[in-house]
Amino acid sequence: MSLKIKELMTCSICLEVFNNPKSLPCNHTFCFKCLRGHCQDKCPSDEVLCPMCNTKFHIPSEGLDGLRCHFVVQQLMDAHEASGKETQETPCEVCVQESGECADSIPAAAIYCVDCDQKLCDRCSRPHRRMRSGAHQLRPLEADSEEELIQLQRSYCEKHKDKQVELYCYECNENICVLCFAVNHSQHKSAEIPEAAKAFTEQINSDAQQVWLMIRDVREKTPQNDKIRNVFLRQADKVKSEIKAVADQINEIVANQVAVQLDKVDTITSEDSKTAYYMLEERYQTALAAMQCFHTYAYELLDKGRPSDITRAASQLHKRVTELLDSDVTSVQYCPPHVTFTPADVTQVKHLNLIGEVNIQDETQPGTGYIT
Repeated sequence: MSLKIKELMTCSICLEVFNNPKSLPCNHTFCFKCLRGHCQDKCPSDEVLCPMCNTKFHIPSEGLDGLRCHFVVQQLMDAHEASGKETQETPCEVCVQESGECADSIPAAAIYCVDCDQKLCDRCSRPHRRMRSGAHQLRPLEADSEEELIQLQRSYCEKHKDKQVELYCYECNENICVLCFAVNHSQHKSAEIPEAAKAFTEQINSDAQQVWLMIRDVREKTPQNDKIRNVFLRQADKVKSEIKAVADQINEIVANQVAVQLDKVDTITSEDSKTAYYMLEERYQTALAAMQCFHTYAYELLDKGRPSDITRAASQLHKRVTELLDSDVTSVQYCPPHVTFTPADVTQVKHLNLIGEVNIQDETQPGTGYIT
């Protein structure tokens, strides 16, 4: 199993292979039991933070069971198990059912039938090659990768477990079987899944491209803010030099005032470091993490997901990308306070204010989005 596949199958909370993976609206995925521990004091409709990116989400009315299963991860796990790469030889499923012999004498499965979702020995696979309705899709077990099995496996209806999904209902945003269509969706707008997936693929590609452009814009903001901050720090250093130049013109009795004013400048720069600059950077990094997660997930879906997977996720993905694009963090700009120094009249040494005063000019204007 490749390192990339292993990472996709690992929960970031328990650091173990996923057990019943559930996805949050931000597309981060966790084991159901891990989410249950994370939300142990919460009730349906309560607001909870994602353990990874702190994005807020509401627990569904039916509880955590209402969260959608991460179908790509689950199918990847199923495919990996089916491939037999990390397990011992799997016995032929037909022989196990029909043979009264002990398990040791049952031949190992060598063929996987996609149509029947069965692992078969060579003998039991032969009838599948000559079916009256047409030969079934057969694949050697040892030759299949996880990705290939995901593409080959059929997707079944959640309400009618023995029926394959064939249609996508645009009004209900879900994949349905023919029976579902006849009973509940006959008046709804629907299309065959491959046709709907083709349209959604274009939409997801467009959304992912827009997110990538925003990722690029956010990344470009950091060097711009660093440049502004460097100018600010140089100005602060210049003010400190002016203060020291004035201090050199007066005698020792003003030394305490010099120290007070220098400390004031240091406090201003320190407070800016603790608040405006790093708060903005934190927002940028959080936004980047959310957008990169979406971007990676979207292309993982397009690269490895089946048409039914794409249609199942399309609506939620588009909703998520709308949230990401609406929260334009680049509109918030870094703008430190403007620090200047007004020197005192050094000839008036008998005045109490001998050194001058450090001034702060707050350049934040309503509606500009600057942070100071």
